[in-house]
Amino acid sequence: MKFLLDVCVSSRSLEAFLSGQGHDVLSAVAIDPRAGDERLMAVALQEGRALVTADKDFGEIVFVRRLPHGPIVRLVELTVDEQVSGMRELLERRAAELVNKLKRP
Repeated sequence: MKFLLDVCVSSRSLEAFLSGQGHDVLSAVAIDPRAGDERLMAVALQEGRALVTADKDFGEIVFVRRLPHGPIVRLVELTVDEQVSGMRELLERRAAELVNKLKRP
């Protein structure tokens, strides 16, 4: 699976965990640490990546402005260790659902 980690969740631990599980991981820091939310959503959608963030602003972009988007995983108020645990649990329980959402046009 392919992931784009927003700057607010771009820890080495989370990136190492996901990469170690065989996932393709891109950090927003590698794109541009100051990239706006709309740009990150566009990159994630174009490249077939699930966007991982702690930022609640994506809710407005998706639900109010209704911009096209792929899957968004929001890790709210978690330490780095909790982010890794949360992603581990998500992948164990809902990986197939994420993959299906990434396959949608």
